[in-house]
Amino acid sequence: MIKSGVLNKQNAGWFGSLMTVGEIFGGSSGGWCIEKFGRRKSLMIASVPFLLGWVVMLSSSTLTYLYAGRFLTGFSSGLVTVCVPVYIAEISTKSMRGVLGSCTQLFITIGVLLAYACGLHFDWRGLALIGAIQAVLALVMSFLIPETPRWLLGRNQKAEAIQALKALRDSHMDVQEECRDIEEGLDPQEDFAWSGFLQKPELSRPLFIALMLFTFQQLSGISAVTFYTVLMFESGIPDLAHGATVAVGAIQVVATFAACLLMDRAGRRKLLIIAGIIMSASLFIFGLYYKLQASNSLSSTMNTWLPVCSLMIYIVGFSLGWGPIPMLVMSEIFPSRARGAASSIAILGNWLVAFVVTKEFMTMQTILGQDGTFYLFAMFCLMSVMFVWKYLPETKGKSLEEIEHYFHEKTLMKKSIL
Repeated sequence: MIKSGVLNKQNAGWFGSLMTVGEIFGGSSGGWCIEKFGRRKSLMIASVPFLLGWVVMLSSSTLTYLYAGRFLTGFSSGLVTVCVPVYIAEISTKSMRGVLGSCTQLFITIGVLLAYACGLHFDWRGLALIGAIQAVLALVMSFLIPETPRWLLGRNQKAEAIQALKALRDSHMDVQEECRDIEEGLDPQEDFAWSGFLQKPELSRPLFIALMLFTFQQLSGISAVTFYTVLMFESGIPDLAHGATVAVGAIQVVATFAACLLMDRAGRRKLLIIAGIIMSASLFIFGLYYKLQASNSLSSTMNTWLPVCSLMIYIVGFSLGWGPIPMLVMSEIFPSRARGAASSIAILGNWLVAFVVTKEFMTMQTILGQDGTFYLFAMFCLMSVMFVWKYLPETKGKSLEEIEHYFHEKTLMKKSIL
């Protein structure tokens, strides 16, 4: 049996960051997987390491097995973060793509909330068993969904694509017309090559935008905050730490649900800008809290509720914008011929930054102090607002083909100016 207390600060850092290591490998494999086997089969494949990882952790007797299980579940998470956004984007209508695409993050937050809540009542073996059951359900449910019409049409399987559209759309819709629109936007004459990311601005520009969105998402400190929420609360409100963590998870679900409703009304750009400002302000307050706490300048009431309130405001801001939107935008802005490869690169960048932030969060606190660490995250949030203002086009209400045409036109305009 694993000895209690074996997850000291160093081991906890590795246990938290090993999932992101697995996600790095899974994410980089996801693009190849969805192009080779299709979006639907890739989702089936992703369920298998999930199941194996939870079973390994469930039956583990040493720390090594826990690490191995954590890595396997991370690998599947990396696959899923490539497959699911692409799948949803390719089966959605342009009027519903924002809502459905945001649901990816919504269900992630629901999963986080359930993990927090279950952690109050189950030990780690019980949590591993729950994870294994969920992996089995995911595998079974993946047999019930159709392949995406765009992937089928890209492989000249028009009859299968029409059947998939019929399964996905209302029975009264003219799927033949939508099928023709998709075919016209596929541009089968142009093959994809990896060198295109360096040579063609219509590929490099959306890749740059996606990479920067994911980078700023992680530099906001969300991975560190999510993994170390209980530890952060224990330093200020030890008696309420676990209950406050569950409350934060619940707030995140509600705010992400609100983002789903606003996504196709307010637009991606506006939500990201508002969210970045909210996050920056709340992180600055959090840094101020640690500074005042260190100098014993806080009353008992402020010491209890200031970190809870500031963190909840931060979670609301993140959930409104920087939680759901980067993954949604990634699934929208890449051309169909490069969607798998580009998504893999973007997700790889995402999890590389997440690994560094999660692994070195405690080191950052040692070097910069707890207040300095949150001031740094606040500065990155302000930088993210400026980036969105300057570089991100609005994709609300546009079809995937229209978005692809936008980047192509930008390239042509730049060439004509030169």
